[in-house]
Amino acid sequence: MLRGEITRSIRRALMQELAEVGYGRLSLEAVARRAGVSKTAIYRRWRSKLELVLEVVGGVAGKKLPLPDTGSLQGDLELLFQVMAAALQHPLASQIIPDLLAEAARNPGMAEPLQEALGAYQSSIGDLLIGRAQARGEVPESIDHRAATDIIVGPLYWRLMVARVPVDADDLVRMAATAAMVLTAAPAEAEADLPVAGVTVTTELLQA
Repeated sequence: MLRGEITRSIRRALMQELAEVGYGRLSLEAVARRAGVSKTAIYRRWRSKLELVLEVVGGVAGKKLPLPDTGSLQGDLELLFQVMAAALQHPLASQIIPDLLAEAARNPGMAEPLQEALGAYQSSIGDLLIGRAQARGEVPESIDHRAATDIIVGPLYWRLMVARVPVDADDLVRMAATAAMVLTAAPAEAEADLPVAGVTVTTELLQA
């Protein structure tokens, strides 16, 4: 195999091994066997399984999503949710992501770089969609991009990856409409403090 083909084969093998056995039981020997290469071929490219995993996951997270401008925040959200749902329900992703996050909770060496990769991925989504909405005048300039992005991606991730409840096209439309309604709500209309279980929640949580 050519050098580029070897690298691609190793990355594919890694994802398949992660989905089958998880990070804790992952071995570079098994990855090499699945990829049809020598273990030395892996060590020439990565120094450890942690480095290999972070590089591959970071590469996936760094890919730009196909999110053309639909002309409205709700339309953009519907498109995003369709892409996210397809990705998160893929057999590999549905096994790998929860496993890596659980491992990161136990492994400080993985936690920071993994969160950086996923955080950058999430921020790029939020900056794109919220930036467009700000340019259209749909959301206030003072909106907190990070909090807004949590509102966008959090519910869908929770439903698919934590609760493990499948979604259909109608669900995605309703979720997009709800998120858009929350994000575009005029601050003046929601200025009153709302007590929830003893905690005061205001729209200041979304304001810079």
